[in-house]
Amino acid sequence: MMGGMASEETRTLKSTTNVSGNVDSSAASDSPAPTGKRTGTQPEKASTRAWTTRLLVLGIVLAALNLRPAITSLGALLEEVRDGLGMSGSVAGLLTSVPPLCFAVFGVMAPRLARRFGPPAVVCAGMVLITAGLLIRPYIGGTTGFLVGSALALMGIAVSNVLMPVIVKRWFPDRVGSMTGLYSMGLALGTASAAAVTVPITDALGGSWRSGLAVWAALAAAAVLPWIALVRHREVPSGAEAAGERRSRARDAEQAQPVLRITRSRTAWALAVFFGLQATAAYITMGWMAQIFRDAGVSAGTAGLLLAVTMVMGVPLAFVIPRVATRLPRQGPIVIALGVCGLAGYAGLYLAPAGGAWAWAVLLGIANCSFPLALTMVGMRARTGAGVAQLSAFAQSTGYLISIPGPLLVGVLYQHSGGWGLPIALMAGLMVPQMVVGVLAGRNRTVEDEAAR
Repeated sequence: MMGGMASEETRTLKSTTNVSGNVDSSAASDSPAPTGKRTGTQPEKASTRAWTTRLLVLGIVLAALNLRPAITSLGALLEEVRDGLGMSGSVAGLLTSVPPLCFAVFGVMAPRLARRFGPPAVVCAGMVLITAGLLIRPYIGGTTGFLVGSALALMGIAVSNVLMPVIVKRWFPDRVGSMTGLYSMGLALGTASAAAVTVPITDALGGSWRSGLAVWAALAAAAVLPWIALVRHREVPSGAEAAGERRSRARDAEQAQPVLRITRSRTAWALAVFFGLQATAAYITMGWMAQIFRDAGVSAGTAGLLLAVTMVMGVPLAFVIPRVATRLPRQGPIVIALGVCGLAGYAGLYLAPAGGAWAWAVLLGIANCSFPLALTMVGMRARTGAGVAQLSAFAQSTGYLISIPGPLLVGVLYQHSGGWGLPIALMAGLMVPQMVVGVLAGRNRTVEDEAAR
């Protein structure tokens, strides 16, 4: 009988690890079944876990959908916003540099907030901030108010950016590639949708760019709901008690380990620079590509569709690339292939921006898939969840700091040179070091080993 009681108590304790990574102490006081037989609550617990897993997957997808519309919806209407707010080309360049600045400043706060409140609670708060920022920025008044509203939304995006790889690593440790692919695919879909339909939605709402930007707050509000449920419902999103117990023990071990000296890792620095250069290319593309096509004689609606094509290329590829990357010991070949596509796209954009517009949009869309590859490498270059959290915060915050000057410099070059030749040459030139550091970041090693040495 004592053996049966111990067995039952073990099963009870195994099932009480919650979403925040803590153990519910109240469960330990439950009286075990004296017969040692499984109680009738076992099927209910299994059903609850399955429901929570589905809710977590839904929350990840909805969060991913909201991590770029604040940026690409603005890119589609940048000319209208500039005219409406009286912005110069340099100020518009500053506006396109705000996203990486906010990601760098606020992203570094994410690990500390996650330790204090739990990753689901922080992501939930991030979705609330995105909703509020998107809703108020078109109507708060003036360029300064627009920047403040944008910063509010981007603050929510920043913390969610950093914590998505952490959530995937912690609760889907055996499916890092597929879950990162699903998250990246949702991100690409949200990015492309905002680029494609913002102009038609604006026309349908009477031509007001303010309404066309504010409408995206509704999608962000929908993403809040599953995360509220996950914060309130603290059951383990796992289908197996044994897997949950292993993750619990791993988290306890991580908490006992000292904080990594992440700056000692060459791989961490290579990944941060790779992340920064690909982010530079991405934000230049999202902020300026539609304008490049419009200046070449393409209509506003078609330019928005071309930007959408660039973004939508990430939908299938963002699911495929992480799965392929996790099966390779080194990710350098993928880095090089994406870089070559980027160089070809920039060459075409320079030589015949309108004549081959659709081909250049496709090639640049393939090159932009360096983002899901970088996220996948964050999960692969650290062994533990704590290591992933530190590496994700370091790589993203440092990377976004690196990317800040890019969009601003493009705006300045465009304004003072009177054309797109110099800005496109800058974009192509940055692709070469991106390929070099990407190969270094893709080597088969972990930041824990390098930091220890």
